[in-house]
Amino acid sequence: MILLAGFGVVLACVFGGYLAAGGKLGPILHALPFEMLIIGGAAVGSFLMSNSMAHVKHTLGGLAKALKGARYGRQDYLDLCTLLHRLLRVAQTRGAVGLEPHIEKPEESSIFTAFPRILADRHATALICDYLRMIGMNADDPHQIEDVMQRELRKIREEELHAAHALQSVADALPALGIVAAVLGVIKTMGSIDQPPAVLGAMIGGALVGTFLGVLLAYGLVGPLASKLKAVVMEEAKYLEVVRAVLVAHLHGNAPQVAVEVGRKTVPSDLMPSFQSLETTLNEAAAAA
Repeated sequence: MILLAGFGVVLACVFGGYLAAGGKLGPILHALPFEMLIIGGAAVGSFLMSNSMAHVKHTLGGLAKALKGARYGRQDYLDLCTLLHRLLRVAQTRGAVGLEPHIEKPEESSIFTAFPRILADRHATALICDYLRMIGMNADDPHQIEDVMQRELRKIREEELHAAHALQSVADALPALGIVAAVLGVIKTMGSIDQPPAVLGAMIGGALVGTFLGVLLAYGLVGPLASKLKAVVMEEAKYLEVVRAVLVAHLHGNAPQVAVEVGRKTVPSDLMPSFQSLETTLNEAAAAA
């Protein structure tokens, strides 16, 4: 919710400074509905024209993601490392045959069902199962697997970033759309040039509200929203990087404990579990199994 708090600070400082300088909200409030209709409607229309329906839905979902922030915490990384450790232990002791039931039907796997948040994550579950399946099919060249995984992770990241790019495009357009609203207000004013100066002044003030709104929405709301969404996507992408690091380390011949430790080192510093906490979690999971 820090995003909403920041927007509240923007509004408080902008309008608070305006009022403190002796400004009056009357002209702004009077013109606001009409200017907002022109600017907001044009922004929404241009957004719809430049995106497919799938991308529109994705962007709407991205708004919720930006408000909530990244969904992965320290415990999520611990759970991921624990799940990968258990799968690699099965692969080490029972081979591809023992691992097959877990990766072919993860929803029925005793390992995956122990971590429902990971199971519900379609990207993480698909990535783990697909590449363990490939490894079981003797695709055991670590450099080749790493290259393929990096390409897929880049594809996923670019797809997730589309919503941020779409919002940034809207932010870039808003100042110009504000000018459009302002020009329409000036045209309206020129059509009433025979009115007294007080009336013309109010009409010109109302026209300038369009420019003000376009710039405020662009740099005070939509632009920061796009930046926040991009930051969230990039942070969440680190979660899948852990999967890549662990599987590649496994293909290099490292023991499951070492492979998982390699993955732990790729976790963002503020979320990275300590070596001791990971070791304790792995020991507890092994005892429970």
